[in-house]
Amino acid sequence: MTEALTGLMAMMLLAFLRVPIALAMAIVGVIGYAYMRDWNWYVAFTTAQTKVYETGRNYTLSVVPLFILMGNFVTRAGMSQELFRTAHSFVGHLRGGLAMATILGCAGFGAICGSSIATAATFAKVAYPSMKKFGYSDRLATGAIAAGGTLGILIPPSTIMVIYGIMTETNIGKMFAAGILPGILATVILCIAVQYVTWRDPAAGPPGERLGWRERFATLDGLGWFLALGTAVLASVQFNWLAGEQAGVTGAIAVFALSLIYKGVTSVIALFTLVMGGIYGGVFTATEGAGVGAFGALMFALARGAINWRSLYEALVESARTTSMLFLILIGALIFADFVNITSMPNDLKDFVTRLEISPVMVVAVIMVIYVLLGTAMEELSMILLTVPVFFPLIVHLGVDPIWFGILIVCVVEIGLISPPVGMNLFVLKTLLPEVSTGTVFRGVMPFMAADCVRLAILVAFPIISTWLPSMMK
Repeated sequence: MTEALTGLMAMMLLAFLRVPIALAMAIVGVIGYAYMRDWNWYVAFTTAQTKVYETGRNYTLSVVPLFILMGNFVTRAGMSQELFRTAHSFVGHLRGGLAMATILGCAGFGAICGSSIATAATFAKVAYPSMKKFGYSDRLATGAIAAGGTLGILIPPSTIMVIYGIMTETNIGKMFAAGILPGILATVILCIAVQYVTWRDPAAGPPGERLGWRERFATLDGLGWFLALGTAVLASVQFNWLAGEQAGVTGAIAVFALSLIYKGVTSVIALFTLVMGGIYGGVFTATEGAGVGAFGALMFALARGAINWRSLYEALVESARTTSMLFLILIGALIFADFVNITSMPNDLKDFVTRLEISPVMVVAVIMVIYVLLGTAMEELSMILLTVPVFFPLIVHLGVDPIWFGILIVCVVEIGLISPPVGMNLFVLKTLLPEVSTGTVFRGVMPFMAADCVRLAILVAFPIISTWLPSMMK
């Protein structure tokens, strides 16, 4: 175990010296691997070279750039405004309604984006001006946006889930399915947190204008046609009129055609249902679903006239840049994981836990506490890539469901994203809203951090919330 702990400290030292985290993990991994093999540099560099090659040609990893591209297209299509407008029409008249509408809009946007930072940045521009106009306190407004933004990595598709699936060889489609119910639970609990804040201070979130039911349902224009289409596709499969693959292709074409007519929030719902329904029903693999989603998002952007050759080029370049960053970090983490796996740390941890004779759930709970504490001081993706190679062998040894553990990992990453002092969503808001003080942003997220911790405890206590849908997948 000494070698692995020394490697972790060396990697942290390099990171503090401002060496890029991908290089820090790769350097320590190569040197550590050579040391464990009696300073055989040929073996160490050959292993690293193999890891770079295998990661680059991994077909499953193609899901990452496709979902990133999908998120860039829907951002440019202006779907965030549609989602916020719809949520506002239904709950905006309640106390704290605009903050809840922000969280609901973030949940919907997260279902087609997959990035927490992008979700928070988008709604800082979309929702904050409206909340400011209606007299909302900066603490509630920024707290709701920062916390709602974290839903982008829990509600599938999620790049964090993809990376976890690759590192642990866990089925990505099942990971996506596992995130749906926890995502709904998270949305509800965050809305309850808004109600708590406005109960304590009614002036923080005054109610807005109440719209009639006609105006509310007008924001869901075309939903009936999409529901009829979904029913017809399901019936065609149920009665063996079409094979599953044919029904999936037919449904995709029909959804894209209807999205050219109905350009509101219903097309967002349809795209999410198409992608996740196809993956859940076994029609698409996760990679194929990502391709369908990216193409559908492009169709939506074209239908709204929101994309031209220049913006298409910018979306492609941005997607390539983000993908390159993630791949470099992932390669560095995998090289570092190879080093950790050949040390005695995994077996030492297993033996230590076995001697303690405590239940697997208690072990998981302790690991979650460690993650929450780490999240206050480390960047979230790096934290996951560093610690999963250490903890995952122990989890497998204890017989813990890796899908359940993966969802818990995503939840603690969410908490880290809004944890002072290094929560990324907090810095995004401070950059986009310079008129709001850092202290205000930090105080605003505290009730939502507490709500996220309650949600994490619920998911630890009731694993079925995360495992039920994956167990039903074809």
